[in-house]
Amino acid sequence: MTVLTIRLIPDDVLRQVCRPVDVFGVDLAALADDMLETMYAAPGRGLAAPQVGITQRLFVMDAYWKTGDPNPQIFVNPVIVERSDAMLTQPEGCLSIPGDLTDVTRPDAVTVEWQDVTGAPHRGTFDGFAAACIQHEADHLDGILITDPERAA
Repeated sequence: MTVLTIRLIPDDVLRQVCRPVDVFGVDLAALADDMLETMYAAPGRGLAAPQVGITQRLFVMDAYWKTGDPNPQIFVNPVIVERSDAMLTQPEGCLSIPGDLTDVTRPDAVTVEWQDVTGAPHRGTFDGFAAACIQHEADHLDGILITDPERAA
């Protein structure tokens, strides 16, 4: 596995809307593994493909590894299909914006549909910090950062 270079603001790739992944297999799995390696080395809890210069709809996360057992997750072509009415405001950091924490208000729970690196479909519901992490990384896939006015609380 390889630690990739994390792109920092104002790199233009962070503002691009990513295209769907349409090729699944060993190359995608290797990229996801490299992204996880990069995320852990940073050390972060999530990393989206544009943060390593790739404009595809892919992110990795491990929301609780800093306080519990590692649970790496890979989300290919994620779509948030439901959002709770309950909202949660908490500080968020971003590996592409080093040293900057921003209070962000987001739905406290989300239901997501995604594929894994083989193309198999998945669906899950996440709440609390994991839901915030998913929404943060999904924003990256649409070129949105935590410092954008529509995100900052």
